[in-house]
Amino acid sequence: MQFMELKIPPVAQAIIAALLMWFISTITPNVTFSYGFRYIMLIACTALGLGIGIAGVQTFRRVKTTVNPMQIGDASALVNTGIYRYTRNPMYLGLAMVLFGFVILLENPLNLLTLILFTSYMTRFQIEPEERVLTEIFGKAYLEYQSAVRRWL
Repeated sequence: MQFMELKIPPVAQAIIAALLMWFISTITPNVTFSYGFRYIMLIACTALGLGIGIAGVQTFRRVKTTVNPMQIGDASALVNTGIYRYTRNPMYLGLAMVLFGFVILLENPLNLLTLILFTSYMTRFQIEPEERVLTEIFGKAYLEYQSAVRRWL
């Protein structure tokens, strides 16, 4: 399954997951939340997700390393400051938070399975290959960082 690693950009994966969520919501029964709750949760999850993701991008840019997840071999610095003290993958966590808001908006609990599928796919085909490359580049320093900071949260 190595042929699937680092092939689909994470934003494209999130868009695919959102489209799948929408499709599932059109063919299966939904639950109903109060109108206000749905939108408050969507706004909260989206704002939190965007904030986490943007903080990750800004931290990478501050140390002048690549933010392109498809070219992880171009990483020039091990980033373990800012948001990276709390999660090793804030950009991916941000995408997952936005998708969680979409789950609430669509009012379909089956879409939680899509969110689980998204995070599982991201872990197996994006994050784990990235971790292998980062271990090759940064060695012991990256392994120590891995043991100190969780992958997602």
